[in-house]
Amino acid sequence: MTINYFKLRDRFDFTKDTLDIGNPITWAQGHFLKHFFKRLFSIPETRLKEFYIYHLEYYLISDKNGNEEKFFKNLWELIERQLKVLTNKDIYSANHIRTQRELEHLKKFTTILVALDRWNIHKSNDSVIAKQESEILALNKQVAMLKLDLQKATGLETQQYINIPKGGLLSFLDLCIQMQDIKLPSGKEITFAEFPIVWVKLICRYFREDHEEIDFNRVRRYFPKDRRNPGSRSASIPSDQHLFEIKG
Repeated sequence: MTINYFKLRDRFDFTKDTLDIGNPITWAQGHFLKHFFKRLFSIPETRLKEFYIYHLEYYLISDKNGNEEKFFKNLWELIERQLKVLTNKDIYSANHIRTQRELEHLKKFTTILVALDRWNIHKSNDSVIAKQESEILALNKQVAMLKLDLQKATGLETQQYINIPKGGLLSFLDLCIQMQDIKLPSGKEITFAEFPIVWVKLICRYFREDHEEIDFNRVRRYFPKDRRNPGSRSASIPSDQHLFEIKG
């Protein structure tokens, strides 16, 4: 926890120039960050480096597994977050002057911290942000390309449809089936689909029966994968629906 990195003020310690965090009387440690920045803002600029060293030494003594890099990283993140909080405050707020004063104080502290940063932790955040911005730029380009591809793919799409009168669907399907058998003088089919499911998708997408959507599975029964061996799930057009004949 953040609180373990810094020395807390002892009870009834009324020292005026202390660098410890908290009040001399009982205080809620859940409000640690509030007290941390209250102390930081109260000390003069000349003691900012001393503040850093004071709490670093306390941390290294109290945590056998601790090291300065770990301490620095935790402190830097605290300062960075608070800078963002202060920067985003309303400039028309009644506390604007105080906010600006605290901002300047934190900026001076960050200058000291940067000079102490042997691990380039302050740069790592910038690099992460730069990387994220680069990724966002690449994603935006990808989205633009996908939108263009979608526009091309849907350029022929329409909200309109061809309507088949009620009760006329099977007669229409019969015509579609007949078309698969018609051949040109060259011997090639005038309409050829390697997979019959294309016919099913075409019919359900662009046709309606009595202005209602056509059930996909209903149509699929009449377009088996293999017309020579249709299987038990397939169906044939009833003889009374053979109303038309396409002649080649």
